[in-house]
Amino acid sequence: MKPFTDEDVEFYIQSKVERRNYLVSKAVEEVQTIIQELTAEISYKATRFQAISNSGIHNENFKDQPALLAKWSAMLRGKRPFHPSIQVLAPSQFLITVPLRGLTGYRECQLRHWRYYTVQGAKLLSSVRDPEELHQWLEVEQFSKSLQQWHETDVNIEGDLVPAKVLIIFRELVEKSIISCNLSSKVTLLESFSSVVRVAVETSEFQVEVELVPAVEIPTCWPEKARWPRCLKRWPSQEKVQCIKSLGFDLLARSNYHWQLCFSRAEHMLMEGLDEDGGCRMKCYRVMRQMKEDVWCAGNKPVITAYHLQTVLFWTCEKYPRTKDWRCFPEAFLRLVQKLHKCVSQHFLKHYFVKNTNLLKYANTSDLDLVASKISVFLENPVFCLD
Repeated sequence: MKPFTDEDVEFYIQSKVERRNYLVSKAVEEVQTIIQELTAEISYKATRFQAISNSGIHNENFKDQPALLAKWSAMLRGKRPFHPSIQVLAPSQFLITVPLRGLTGYRECQLRHWRYYTVQGAKLLSSVRDPEELHQWLEVEQFSKSLQQWHETDVNIEGDLVPAKVLIIFRELVEKSIISCNLSSKVTLLESFSSVVRVAVETSEFQVEVELVPAVEIPTCWPEKARWPRCLKRWPSQEKVQCIKSLGFDLLARSNYHWQLCFSRAEHMLMEGLDEDGGCRMKCYRVMRQMKEDVWCAGNKPVITAYHLQTVLFWTCEKYPRTKDWRCFPEAFLRLVQKLHKCVSQHFLKHYFVKNTNLLKYANTSDLDLVASKISVFLENPVFCLD
């Protein structure tokens, strides 16, 4: 069957993609404003936490480096709007990182010691779970400068900064700050079976579920676990690689004991200037994202998020680095969708920077199989849903 025409694509973008972008951008702005107010109050109550900002330059880790500040500002000048603290996983599902203050001068630690315990500090006889590739322990001594508060037992067990303890304190602060900021009509703290802090935020268009995640920003180095770029790869350019790696990474408090590596600044810079050669990579990504949200994997908590699609895009750009590979939209788009279908069908999608991590490892396999079947139907008859 003949694939979709240029007219089909443009009509789909105008009627679906642009409308989606408008609504999500509006929701991001509203949520950003509300969470800024909330985190400013949290920071007032506890200086260890810092209010989120629009700039992406949050704490002393960046402010001590004028050259890095200048580079970051130059890279963002004239670019599309960017909220470094916010990841839009789906139109009504956001992740927002809240920076921690008073931890600077990070260095990686090679020593291992027995460090399994309950959140209350009692030692366990056997390990609960070793850190996975995307996770690590974090000791306060890994920072050359640290506030005294990070040495206290409310967050520290035998020198380890414990994410679960940080999250317990943070959740209490969120609950109190919603009340003291008079935000109860707009923000609701959601119940959770773990330490994760989730809130529902009312916007003018729809309700957004937001996961608030304390984060240690580390712009001073690149983690050893992220062995990137791989040898003999032509995408991205070496100049861009060095620029990306200079922006460092973050460590997120998203589990009980282990901090999760996060590369949001690096990923943003990979997306910037994606089509400076006149290609259609971003166009392919946006249309694929819209099809995912409309047909293949709709819903408020989809098993496949925009983050998964972005990772698929990165791997495809690396495999097909030439300009001519991204000249013809139908060909490039179907190639991208085929890559997505393969990953979902095999329940396996490698993290772009930490290659031994499967981003679909804990996803519901039945949900993944359903998505794979819907993508398969599309590939057999590639027409866009315009309902």
